[in-house]
Amino acid sequence: MPALDRWERRLGFVGRVIPYFVLTVTTVLYAIFTTQSASEQWFTYGVVVCGFGWMLWWFTLHPSWHSRPELMAVFLGGMVVFYAVLGLQEHWFGAVSYAVYIYASELLRGRWMFVVVAVTAGLAALSLFGGYPPAGEEAAFWLLLLVFVVLACTFTFVGHVTTEQARLRKELLEENEGLHAQLLVQAHEAGVQDERHRLAGEIHDTLAQGLTGIITQLSAASAADWEHRVSVAASLARSNLAEARRSVHALRPPALDSAALPEALDEVASGWSTVYGVPVSVTLTGDVRVMHPEVEVALLRTAQEALANVAKHASASRVGLTLSYMEDVVTLDVRDDGVGFDLASPSSGFGLPAMRHRVHRLSGALFVESEPGSGTAISARMPA
Repeated sequence: MPALDRWERRLGFVGRVIPYFVLTVTTVLYAIFTTQSASEQWFTYGVVVCGFGWMLWWFTLHPSWHSRPELMAVFLGGMVVFYAVLGLQEHWFGAVSYAVYIYASELLRGRWMFVVVAVTAGLAALSLFGGYPPAGEEAAFWLLLLVFVVLACTFTFVGHVTTEQARLRKELLEENEGLHAQLLVQAHEAGVQDERHRLAGEIHDTLAQGLTGIITQLSAASAADWEHRVSVAASLARSNLAEARRSVHALRPPALDSAALPEALDEVASGWSTVYGVPVSVTLTGDVRVMHPEVEVALLRTAQEALANVAKHASASRVGLTLSYMEDVVTLDVRDDGVGFDLASPSSGFGLPAMRHRVHRLSGALFVESEPGSGTAISARMPA
């Protein structure tokens, strides 16, 4: 694209220089080969100077005027008159018609472009014949006039179409670049938002739950078992420090580093049961197989969050975890016999929304069943 832009600028510069170049060359040829008298020559030179000044003032020095049709109508009208005077004065100036064609194709649209081009082509034919031809040459004149008009209009139209196509392509590319930049910004914002959700979930699933367990152990410590309670609290603190470091670096939970998902769930359930004193059974159905790491992490974190909710709200006497491998999905069910809650009442906690976000992000689904006095069942279904 930079190379094409450079060529476009160069061609634009050439298109603006050609009128001056053509007028300069034809003036030199006129000065060398003319047979006109001195007074006629001075008149012609005066018209040439006026032509240079006309193009310089109306077009070159005021590019902002190009978009004002009324001013450009005056400019092109003056160019046609200027060419008519020079072309009929001396046939060497017939080549100046190229300047008028260039200006007409750049500044005019529709029928007015063809009108100006056709009039200029007619003046070129008259210039070639030195005016309207005498009897006997009229047929050749009209034939040449027709050829000039057809060729001038055809090539001007082709140039106009090419220029318009290039302009539309450039606008489309600029629009695509704008959309691409917008998509990059949106992707960056989505990535930032997703990372915020991830860190919030990791903090809630690790640090918050670990601190809750530490507080529970220290609050329950008595003279008889304070050493055991402090030991458990210290162990929780060390494991949560390691989890925090892993969360910052977006690493897998340590339970999944050296074990498959079923063993990792056993480890999490056993640790939770040790802290809170509630028995947890882990059941496995189906054939265990390797899944995408993010799916395994999501299921493990869902189990951790579900157990944390049981500890905080359920007052349960037992909990059951069931991991089921099916043909194309894997499900995790967490059930407790606690106090339950009313699903119609909005929850102000972070747990359920965090679980939903984690599961939905991987095209999964989360289902919650509960009612007061009948316990709670949470089911996460993920693509395997």
